[in-house]
Amino acid sequence: MQNPSPPSAAGRFFGGLWRIINGTRLVILNLVFFLVLFVVVIALLAPKNTLVVESGTTLVLQPQGNVVEAYTTTPFDRALQEALEQGQAETRLRDLVTAIERAGDDTRIAQLLIDTDYLWGIGLSSLLELEQAIAGFKEKGKPVVAMGTNMTQHQYYLAALADEVWLAPDGVLWIDGYANIRNFFAEGLDKLSVKINLFRVGEYKSAMEPFIRNDMSPEAREASLHWLGSLWQTWLDGVTRLRGIPPQALGDALASMPARVQENGGSFAAFAQEIGLVDRLVSAPEARQELALRGAANRAGDGFRAVSHHDYLQLTNAPAALRPRHDIKILVAEGEIVAGRQGPGFISADTTAQHIREIGRDEGVQALVFRVNSPGGDAQASEQIRRELQAVQDAGKTVVVSMGDVAASGGYWVSMSADEIWSSPATITGSIGVFGMLPTIDETLARMGIYADGVGTTDLAGKLRIDRPLDPQVQALFQAGTERVYSQFIGKVADHRGMAEGAVDEVARGRVWSGVQAREHGLVDQLGGLDEAVDAAARIAGLGSEYSAGYFEPTLTPLETFFAEWTANATARLAPGLANSAMAPRGFLAELLADLRVLAASEGRFVVAAHCLCRVR
Repeated sequence: MQNPSPPSAAGRFFGGLWRIINGTRLVILNLVFFLVLFVVVIALLAPKNTLVVESGTTLVLQPQGNVVEAYTTTPFDRALQEALEQGQAETRLRDLVTAIERAGDDTRIAQLLIDTDYLWGIGLSSLLELEQAIAGFKEKGKPVVAMGTNMTQHQYYLAALADEVWLAPDGVLWIDGYANIRNFFAEGLDKLSVKINLFRVGEYKSAMEPFIRNDMSPEAREASLHWLGSLWQTWLDGVTRLRGIPPQALGDALASMPARVQENGGSFAAFAQEIGLVDRLVSAPEARQELALRGAANRAGDGFRAVSHHDYLQLTNAPAALRPRHDIKILVAEGEIVAGRQGPGFISADTTAQHIREIGRDEGVQALVFRVNSPGGDAQASEQIRRELQAVQDAGKTVVVSMGDVAASGGYWVSMSADEIWSSPATITGSIGVFGMLPTIDETLARMGIYADGVGTTDLAGKLRIDRPLDPQVQALFQAGTERVYSQFIGKVADHRGMAEGAVDEVARGRVWSGVQAREHGLVDQLGGLDEAVDAAARIAGLGSEYSAGYFEPTLTPLETFFAEWTANATARLAPGLANSAMAPRGFLAELLADLRVLAASEGRFVVAAHCLCRVR
């Protein structure tokens, strides 16, 4: 019998490659399996000390991470974080508001405690929504206390909504106003021989300035100061009203903070108490005992009887079978607008369009409230979403837009055809303008002795490669396309807002506005929060005062449903235990990558972007 011949070199190579791929596949599958198994075991072995809300209980409002309109993570991610007791990186605004509203009518809840220590980021318009909910809680005769160790200005605004503000004796209250500061890369890119080919319309469309300049343009500086000043005035007006401090006195105190902190022996807390921003300097043990006296003591006798807003929601949620059908559906659109289908954290055009169609097909739904919290993104994707909303209107249903913290550029594009647009005074909106950008690195590669050459069947073949200089004819082509999209943008705004195109252009050209300013310029109809937008939808749809509104929840996969239910059940059984997540501001590289992600090259096609890239610090 003849022995088989040994495999060839190519056979050995591909055989080895397959073993590596197959081994990697098995390792990944095993890791996923054991991860799922770990979460399930944690859920099954959790102690069954079910939480019960008793009289005298304090509702603890303890937002963690960033307050968002919709989660940017999957149910599995959140279940794993709960299992590992890492704390959550996000808290939904609607959950905070709903817990406060329910607790106001719950005789078992004696008071509300706002804990700011685990909060990282929240927008000013979200704070205004919470202000309305907490005001309703106070109207029921229930006290509100806020406490924290270190507070930034948005954490402090949340605390100022309380009747009393307590700060740790060695705590810090840091208020420095708003800024819009970015890194500029032109000189660095020039040293790297990277050529930036930018196409834009509107002198105020400054999103891509960092790639072509070393500083902020005069137009961008003027526009930024205008809308930042409006937001800052909203913050000042709110704090002075809530704390009963004359605006001039607060302004003078903040201006003299360095000297006055030094006068107080370097104590930020003493300075904050001196100017009336803080009522008491209280340590955590002292706070627990004081809250126990005002409410009820816990079973251990070392603190107060408490329930977190998260657990309270789970304990008070009605079973799905008992929830009413809704006359009005609220659909949340949070994140950057992108084409196709993406995961959580993006407004995917195909996915969002599908959700809008589902609401449109529901014969029981008479109105749609589209809650937008987006800085924009792909212009074509934005138009796809706007058309789906228009189709719902054409079918005879009401569409009202409620703007969150930001609804700018593409975020305004998807909003403009609604029957009414409601904006918070602190919403960042406008930025009606578009841009596109294609970097080329042929000179960079040439410095290393790398060149690109070849042939194509047409004059345009291969002209979009970044390793070749951009052809002047292609530049002219893309600039013309960008100008066309801008013309369509302002034309649609003019049609839907009942304005002349020239008037729209005056307030467009990429300029960003606060909600107050947008109302003055006719870009939005009314100032108010989500509740007011829902009431407006009921009014326009002729539903009267007896109507039901609820959030649209997309259908989950069986695995997602399991983790969502596990999270809800487990957290209602386990005693609260929160670890302070390592949540820090995004660094320079993360900010740069976030900007690059929305630039005008996507899947081999040139994309005109409607994105404001506007950030508040």
